[in-house]
Amino acid sequence: MLNQKLLVGSHAPFWHNGSSLSNKNANILLAALPAVAMGVYQYGIPALAVLALSVASAMIWEWLFNLAARRPASIGDLDAAVIGLILGMLLPAGVAWWVVIIGSFAAVVIGKMIFGGVGCNPLNPPLVGLAILMLSWKSLVEFNAALVDYNLGFNMIYPLSAVKFLGAGAAADYDVTGFLMAGQSGAIGATFGLGLIIGGIYLILRGFIRWEIAVSFLVGVFLAALLFNLSDAEKYAPPLFHLLTGYTLIGAFFLATEDSSSPINFVPMLIYGLAGGVMTVLIRNIGAFVDGVVFAVLLLNAANPLLDKIRPKAMGRDIQNA
Repeated sequence: MLNQKLLVGSHAPFWHNGSSLSNKNANILLAALPAVAMGVYQYGIPALAVLALSVASAMIWEWLFNLAARRPASIGDLDAAVIGLILGMLLPAGVAWWVVIIGSFAAVVIGKMIFGGVGCNPLNPPLVGLAILMLSWKSLVEFNAALVDYNLGFNMIYPLSAVKFLGAGAAADYDVTGFLMAGQSGAIGATFGLGLIIGGIYLILRGFIRWEIAVSFLVGVFLAALLFNLSDAEKYAPPLFHLLTGYTLIGAFFLATEDSSSPINFVPMLIYGLAGGVMTVLIRNIGAFVDGVVFAVLLLNAANPLLDKIRPKAMGRDIQNA
């Protein structure tokens, strides 16, 4: 008779500050609030509709999955709400309702629930949903097309698209103040750089995310962009441009730091973040996609188990027991 073992997947307390999962997720929702509020102010009711539908559908998908699998309801831990909100923040305002529903299904069911739920997912759930949307209906989540009807009083061309197709000279049409204060087009929750930085610092100070990943990710973006810019300043934008545009800041603080899909040891965290930042710029500058954060983080998620095996050698010497 086969010796069968029951494998149980549960949330690993690798980085734990004594609070509950629901409390942590509530704080993540709070940290995202400045960027969300600015996105709604910037794009209006269509942005609010996308965010509300994304959060609601994510929670419904989790509830339905638990119901079908005869598991206890888990939406009370707010993890589905966080997944839905972050996915909504990554989408353009006014995107079709069915795109949001499919994206939330992919994020919650494919990205998390089929692996066992919270703590068992090997990839970042919102990025799984967004990647499937980008590969399936790229034009529907492309910002220049999706935001063509908006007139917000500044250059509405998506900054990364402008630089990728027109060269580094297009970066002169934007300024740091605009990047920090939502003076750029893009995803609902990714244009307010200052709000994302404040939210990220709040999560770091409260101990909900690790600074090592966020900082090393930004350092990786900076160094890779600097090398490209030094090699050809007319073709490749300067580092500050890459740091403050696209999904860089939301990626550093809200995506790369997701518990289950990121390392838990110090050196692996630094390698993980640094490699993710470098890969982001590589995809942006020489890859097929305008923004490289989505696939850079997903690829590093896949490499996470190998990275986490890198540990400093123990000090001392072997002791022979009698």
